[in-house]
Amino acid sequence: MCAVILRLGLALSALTALAYAFGVLTADAVVATMHRTAPVLAFAAAITVVADVAARAGVFESAAHGVTRAARGSRRRLFALVILVAVVCTAFLSLDTTAVLLTPVVVVMARRTGSAVLPFALATVWLANTASLTLPVSNLTNLLAVDALGDPSPATWLRDVAPAGAATIAVTVVALAVVSRGTVAGRFAQPVLEAPRDTVLWRACATVLAVALPALLLPVEPWIPATVAAVVMSVAAWARRDQGAPFRAWWRDVPWAVLVFAAGLFGAAAAVHAALADVLAVPELGSGTGAILATAGAGLVGANAIDNLPAFLLLEPLGSTPALLTALLVGVNAGPLITPWASLATLLWHRQLVAAGVEVPWRRYVLYGAVLAPAAVVAGAAVVIITTG
Repeated sequence: MCAVILRLGLALSALTALAYAFGVLTADAVVATMHRTAPVLAFAAAITVVADVAARAGVFESAAHGVTRAARGSRRRLFALVILVAVVCTAFLSLDTTAVLLTPVVVVMARRTGSAVLPFALATVWLANTASLTLPVSNLTNLLAVDALGDPSPATWLRDVAPAGAATIAVTVVALAVVSRGTVAGRFAQPVLEAPRDTVLWRACATVLAVALPALLLPVEPWIPATVAAVVMSVAAWARRDQGAPFRAWWRDVPWAVLVFAAGLFGAAAAVHAALADVLAVPELGSGTGAILATAGAGLVGANAIDNLPAFLLLEPLGSTPALLTALLVGVNAGPLITPWASLATLLWHRQLVAAGVEVPWRRYVLYGAVLAPAAVVAGAAVVIITTG
């Protein structure tokens, strides 16, 4: 899978270079695309390094142990706790953080309690996407839309946009209940927590996470605290390598294939936008029920075709009113649940599963998503219709 993603990314990057060479893309357009997308790629790289170092240090083992203790031996309670944590993590720390940091925790948790891994893994990736309408920081698409929405305060966002997100979360929880039926029943014995290989590195990584994760909520680019955390944790692992700490060079933790693919998607989307700008006019959809549903549907289709971020950039002109822009956010946030490349979070989630030795049944993932994504998007769009009607 990684090799396929890398080849596609290189092909898309070559397409972008050709578009620039033949004058389809101007230098200003290239710079503007890099300015808007480089921060999310930097964040994805840094937070993946943070996750991998923390996993090797045993931090996720400890986190999984804490959650299993809170479940008090009930698999249903454990599953409900994972759903709650996924929603809160996505809301405050972004969908990419959930995909990278929570996925290793739930895999460890499922294995150590003798539970099926797939329902827990699906809860992580589905809610990473569908819960990303909760706050502006929950998804980069939200941040891209903030100016057009009048730079709303968090309270205004919770009033105007988050209700649609609550609907997409509710539909996802119902879907998870159906998918997990019979697989998260029964009880488990509390597993014994094994001591980390190096307690000094464990404390260092736990301390960095305790500082860095809240820092993601500060009014600074998220890639900055993530990068600082990645550097500090990598240096700590390097310094403790002779004392038995698990160490690996940081560049081996960076998800290069995913980053090349995402960069190629952004460049290709910019090239397509530039090539068709003078040919295609933005349709006048109006502002009624049909327009809201059509805009949300366009976001869903675009996200699953080319990834949610470039899809938002291409479809942004459809959001001519706050209601339509909110509907577009519903489509590109809650819709990318069908194809593996529909969101960067899904690719990062898959990478974490591969690193943990978990095989992803993509056919089942696509089939589930083909049902869940339209249902979640229609539910979110319906709330937009009700609240703006």
